Amino acid sequence: MAEERIYDCVIIGAGPGGLQAAIYLCRYNRSVLLIDRGGGRTRHARHIENFLTQKAISGDEVIRLGMEQARSFGADIEKGLVMRVEKKEGVFAINTKDGRAFRSRFVIASTGAAENLPRLENLHKFFGTSFFTCIDCDGYRCRGTKHVLIGKGEKVCRLALAMKQMFTEDVTLILLEGDIPPGYEEEIRARNIEVIAEEPVRLLGEERLEGVELKSGRIVPCETILSGLGYTLNDEYLSGLTLKRNERGKVLSNKHYESSLPGLYVMGPLTGSDQVVVAAGEGALAAMDINGKLFELYLAN
Repeated sequence: MAEERIYDCVIIGAGPGGLQAAIYLCRYNRSVLLIDRGGGRTRHARHIENFLTQKAISGDEVIRLGMEQARSFGADIEKGLVMRVEKKEGVFAINTKDGRAFRSRFVIASTGAAENLPRLENLHKFFGTSFFTCIDCDGYRCRGTKHVLIGKGEKVCRLALAMKQMFTEDVTLILLEGDIPPGYEEEIRARNIEVIAEEPVRLLGEERLEGVELKSGRIVPCETILSGLGYTLNDEYLSGLTLKRNERGKVLSNKHYESSLPGLYVMGPLTGSDQVVVAAGEGALAAMDINGKLFELYLAN
């Protein structure tokens, strides 16, 4: 059943951007509902070391503390999976999988993305400790290690060159398909980056990562791995809306993170960056813009 109440803002996804927006809006004494399905890429991060004042904190702790903080300022928090967002006569309807419907003047989409991971036995045993997916987040943790990159195309080639330049001399590149893209082969060979065109099937090691086994049975010794397969956006619930997007499918937004649909704001991977500290800043900017519009709306009425 649809609820009669109209929130000032419904925030979909309790990621860093959504939580920061909730904290700001609640401190403006606006009515806020945060809907979160649980999980998420931030929760999987074992070590966040590039967040101001936090020498090291887990992603799970960031989300737990953020939820407590948002709730302390008055945010309503519901667990649920949003399936559809509609806008009629200036009001958004947010529909969840279990049949609930909520209404709001503004919506913030902060649902992030899901990692595209290679099919590797034992992957989750090492995920977040020696198997990583983000050079900005965890390249630093690979300093001086025997390192392997897994991926395809131009992106993983650039990652291999970046790892060699910034973090470690011992870099091996495993290409999942195709050859080295034009323009990269000379650079990669010149920097003594070994290239292997074979499917990896298993990670090896007990207490720590020791290597990756290939389909042929060959073992490539390594201590850390970076996957360059990117991620898939969690934005299916926005598919019924007409939104301007770029060539990669990301939602275009203005400097306040408002999309081409007035009142709908997007942040994090849905529009650009997937960094915790950046998403938090986006949430703050979006909340301040929404608050300004709410001020004018209520002033006019």
